[in-house]
Amino acid sequence: MTQTQSSNLTNPLARHFRQPVIYTKLPSRGQYWPEGSLELSMTGELPILAMSTKDEIILRTPDALLNGQGVIDVIHSCCPNIKDAWNMPSIDVDSVIIAIRIASYGNKMDFSSTCPHCNTEHDYAIDLGVVLNGIETPNYKKAIEVDNLKIKLRPQPYFSLNKTNIIAFEEQQLLRSLQQAGDSAEDVQTKFNSQLNKLIDLNIMIAADSTESIELEDGQLVTDGGYIKEFYSNCDNKTVKAVKARLDEYNKQANIKPFTVTCGNEECGKAFEIDIVFDFASFFGKGS
Repeated sequence: MTQTQSSNLTNPLARHFRQPVIYTKLPSRGQYWPEGSLELSMTGELPILAMSTKDEIILRTPDALLNGQGVIDVIHSCCPNIKDAWNMPSIDVDSVIIAIRIASYGNKMDFSSTCPHCNTEHDYAIDLGVVLNGIETPNYKKAIEVDNLKIKLRPQPYFSLNKTNIIAFEEQQLLRSLQQAGDSAEDVQTKFNSQLNKLIDLNIMIAADSTESIELEDGQLVTDGGYIKEFYSNCDNKTVKAVKARLDEYNKQANIKPFTVTCGNEECGKAFEIDIVFDFASFFGKGS
């Protein structure tokens, strides 16, 4: 049989292709997704497939993760009902990533941690299903009232969140470079000014991308992203601080809560908390 003939037939192995392993409900319940970017089942659940070999290679390749495209490719591969992961609300990101890991490796995740009381390192295990079910969704309905304006917020889209992470990474790199000997005072100042401008733009971008609407005194509702970004670039600092404070509150509520474990050293046996860090390469590198 020629390759052309073969391509016109149904692959007899098709029924052994990946199938959904679990179904999960998104914290957003499908809100804040642009039209056409998500398809939910009749029950409001999202089918999740296990990772393919290609997906695992992507998540273990640092260069593929740096700009976020690698993560997006894996999400599209394992969550075919997500049509545009770049526009995924930030509150859904952790849930989707955890669900993909559960579908690929099971609920149990092993890790090592050092007890802060006795400095002894031990291996522990957590149930990611419990973590997944414990994710909270902030209430974005309450508007911020400042200077006769009502500002209604929304979750930051993933593409914007990814930009935030890239700039934060660049800032860390800059701090390291500023500590290196050999740079002239002029070079140091140039680098500092460049990064300062990026940080200013970043704060404005986060505020604008996290704003759904601004209602004026006369009831006029502004939803245009360009107008909102221009507003944050020209309003007083009090308004931006109020928005940032509310976003910090939402982020704290939506963050994965620390996990409590008991020290494996019998002479210690004290409980302590650990944070689950979502470094994609290490998080998915701990599968069985």
